[in-house]
Amino acid sequence: MSNKTALDVNFVRSQFPAFSSSDLKSQCFFENAGGSYTAKQVIDKLVQFYTHHKVQPYSPFPAAETAGIAMDNSLELISAMLNVAPSTIHFGPSTSQNSYILAQALRESNPTRKTIVVTNQDHEANTGVWRRLEGSGFLIREWRVNPETGALSTDDLNTLLDDTVNLVTFPHCSNIVAYENPVAEICRLVKNSGARSCVDGVSFAPHCFPDLSELGADIYLFSSYKTYGPHLGVMYISEDYNERLSNQGHYFNSQDLSKRLTPAGPDHAQIAAAAGMADYIEAIYDHHSDESASLADKAKLVGQMQRAHEKSLLEPLLDYLSQNQKVRILGSANASERLPTVALDLEKPAEPIARSLSQYEIMASGGDFYAIRLLEALGVKSKNGALRLSFVHYTNKEEIDRLLYALDRVL
Repeated sequence: MSNKTALDVNFVRSQFPAFSSSDLKSQCFFENAGGSYTAKQVIDKLVQFYTHHKVQPYSPFPAAETAGIAMDNSLELISAMLNVAPSTIHFGPSTSQNSYILAQALRESNPTRKTIVVTNQDHEANTGVWRRLEGSGFLIREWRVNPETGALSTDDLNTLLDDTVNLVTFPHCSNIVAYENPVAEICRLVKNSGARSCVDGVSFAPHCFPDLSELGADIYLFSSYKTYGPHLGVMYISEDYNERLSNQGHYFNSQDLSKRLTPAGPDHAQIAAAAGMADYIEAIYDHHSDESASLADKAKLVGQMQRAHEKSLLEPLLDYLSQNQKVRILGSANASERLPTVALDLEKPAEPIARSLSQYEIMASGGDFYAIRLLEALGVKSKNGALRLSFVHYTNKEEIDRLLYALDRVL
């Protein structure tokens, strides 16, 4: 398959029951950054599990054995899609919960290096939990965005790195300004300084599942309910870093790398259903190509099609907004420099405008989106928040046209 193959959006939309739902089929969904529609492959697996083997898995009877196999299969497929070993992938209730557990594990491990670098570009889930460690003897340094653009600079990061830094946490992509940070470059800088890296991929993964072996992060986090799957937090952590952190599970699981950072225990059905995300990627790939490829390569090629389609829809939206004097685009107005999450400063409360859009069957949101630090750095009043318009690869041109029509009438 050529990396210039155009995405068949009609086929993609046929994989999502939401588009034929009586409640949703007339709506245009522009709050995907808060959570995506769910692929039918995921729904089918969830129904299958609840219907036929919703029992305690791994017990010595057929239904339990089948349940365990379904969960193990999910772990194998998700890790293969991300191009890492199954032992490095962990499922938790959410990314916020996974981040909290990681912070507690670092605190209790009592490392000699006690400086943590955080950003003000992050969703609060990947910054607040680390900042709170200041009360436990850690030093917090803030890697700050450019207040004009919202971008992070690696030059600024270099000034923060020294032999006291234990961890650098940052987003792959902001949920407001939507820049794609150079993760591989940042992780190399961090590693060369002797520190570890923790990357929040929640706002990036819906647009392309990453090849984690290429990025070089010690920790990578994303939320599967935003990547067309069940409501789980997916956490990658390298085995050597996992071993250095304090056990957060039952004491008798302290040597089991698959259990020591998931104290809540697994949600059996949702873990089994997560395999549907990989099935969905394979369905798109197989529809566009008959060439054999690894699951990681399929995800990469599908991601390239997704990104190209999204960019083609993002360009007219940014062009329209750039010419509107009533709004300020937060981040770049160049579609090549951001992902399709567009936040707008209206200089007035954004939530009422989002409500007005709903009258035109446009589903969008207004608020701070747990990124208050970033909004304040950009000069946006937190009480006003931002109007956020976010879409993914199943969005089509007709929906963009309807959005522009509605914006013309409510702004």
